[in-house]
Amino acid sequence: MRVPGTALVSLLSAVALAAAMAIAVTSGPASREGGRRTQQLGERRSQTTTYHTEQQCLGTPSVRLPCYDPAQIETAYGELPLFARGIDGRGETIVIVDSFGSPTIRRDLAVFDSQFLLPAPPSLRIIQPAGAIPTYNPKTTTMVGWAGETTLDVEWAHAAAPGASLLIVETPVSETEGTIGFPEIMAAENYVIRHHLGEVISQSFGANEKTFSSLSRLESLRSAFVAAEAAHVTVVASTGDTGVSDDTTATGKNLSLTQTVTWPASDPLVTAVGGTQLSLNAAGERTAPDVVWNDSYDRAANDFVFGTSEPHPNASGGGLSSIFSRPSYQRGVAGVVGDHRGTPDVSMSAACSGLVDTYQSFAGPTPPGWYYVCGTSESAPLFAGIVALADQEAHHGLGCINPALYAMKQARDPGVVPVRKGDNTVSFRKGGKEHTVVGYRASASYNLASGLGTVDASQFVPELVRTVASVGTSVTYGFLAPSGQL
Repeated sequence: MRVPGTALVSLLSAVALAAAMAIAVTSGPASREGGRRTQQLGERRSQTTTYHTEQQCLGTPSVRLPCYDPAQIETAYGELPLFARGIDGRGETIVIVDSFGSPTIRRDLAVFDSQFLLPAPPSLRIIQPAGAIPTYNPKTTTMVGWAGETTLDVEWAHAAAPGASLLIVETPVSETEGTIGFPEIMAAENYVIRHHLGEVISQSFGANEKTFSSLSRLESLRSAFVAAEAAHVTVVASTGDTGVSDDTTATGKNLSLTQTVTWPASDPLVTAVGGTQLSLNAAGERTAPDVVWNDSYDRAANDFVFGTSEPHPNASGGGLSSIFSRPSYQRGVAGVVGDHRGTPDVSMSAACSGLVDTYQSFAGPTPPGWYYVCGTSESAPLFAGIVALADQEAHHGLGCINPALYAMKQARDPGVVPVRKGDNTVSFRKGGKEHTVVGYRASASYNLASGLGTVDASQFVPELVRTVASVGTSVTYGFLAPSGQL
């Protein structure tokens, strides 16, 4: 997933909202730098200088979309009963990995917490174990984009687990397609694991599997995930925001006309988190069941969300890996995945037709203020927060939870909630023509649009702890191509 490359829509001036890793611009298409793709980093934004309630968001002519706050999301995912008995992540640390980070994240999180009456995290540390990052430059779109990504990751991981400590791990090279930036990310994550600095790692980035030149190149980047499995650290990653398509280059302008998925979400040792659309009232109660996030088809919505009536590939990532064979925990869904690793594993809120609030004040093309964002860069930190609650419940890190997730689905545990409707088919224009890449449909069973479904944390957290203790965390897997061939 490339960062940054998107335009922000101002709620006040009705400037067009474009895609992810939010570069704030005042008009027109966003610039791209460092080979970051517009669509795939899982974050889209609209902006206002003052906080808007959901009713105000719905009533704003330039947006007319719901925007959800932490209390609504916490209610929707059944976290309040856990909070009531002290399960809020206390004693645990969520590790958030981002290139460059944000120069104002401490201040911005404090504003976010003040607005929503959230406690400050017990600890907010920032480390740079892979080397000092360059000085922040507000004229560099890549840095501005990563600052926006960091803001989303930190604020919403904290919203999901307000009692957990936060560790921001900044890396000095922007992750782009292929291997660029990943050696530094893996070095940083290995440092975290080696020094026992956190129990769950959240990754809101990724690269199209097809952009790795060889399997050996990818294998050399997986050391942190192998170390995490051995150290009982859970690793999660977002599946991307272009449905079953993805960019095949580092330019952000060459979406695939065939199905593809992104790594590290496709790694068998990583929990892949896709996106859903929530329909909530002001109290956070559902007014309709969750569906797979897909804003590609609604041309009326595109008119005011994306500033154009052209189709956009804005949907939850998911599909079959072309690198990894079916892992042991997906043996029971072989009828869906065949011989391949399938993604996502679970899904959480990510839709642009159901935004969440963030606050940012770093220098850039747009002013400090409240921004309303979406994408699987939201769903990954949300789920990392839920895992932190389970770590607290268990009194230890749970490690690779994927075997337990599939066992819970097979046992029909009520904490795993099916997402039965929607798909991740996407349409877009390329070469002057409109193309559609047909994806997968949701269902009550495992599928390649919503995975196992979403969660009711009040039941999911204790069920996950019990199931990990029962089935363990061991995973066996392989590769679909000999080393050196992709």
